[in-house]
Amino acid sequence: MTHLEKAKALRGDTQTHYNCAQAVLVSFCDKIGLTEEQAYQTASHFGSGMRHGSTCGVLSGGLMALGLLGYDEKEAASLLRQFREAHGATNCAELLKMSHDRGVPRKEHCDGLVFEMVEALEQIAGKKE
Repeated sequence: MTHLEKAKALRGDTQTHYNCAQAVLVSFCDKIGLTEEQAYQTASHFGSGMRHGSTCGVLSGGLMALGLLGYDEKEAASLLRQFREAHGATNCAELLKMSHDRGVPRKEHCDGLVFEMVEALEQIAGKKE
């Protein structure tokens, strides 16, 4: 199963809620040295912008994964810059407002960001291998 397939399965799980940060981080358990439970717990309070609309949980999960994969601030800065350029913001509340204004349902919006981040991390990790 690819990381993207894993993320899609997690976000589609109706028995357990995986927030955006959890879905990103848990998708990379095979590479980061954490069990799924450890990754789930680690990212548990980073969804919904750290539970208060701040930094998007997708970014938090992605940055956690980058660190655990051994990447430095250069890759982190690049990831943040690419995200900001693509979406115009990094703040969860702002991203959700823009999505709402476009008529995109919250789940669809957040799922799309999760899948995009997982693909970005796969590309970064693929360059290192």
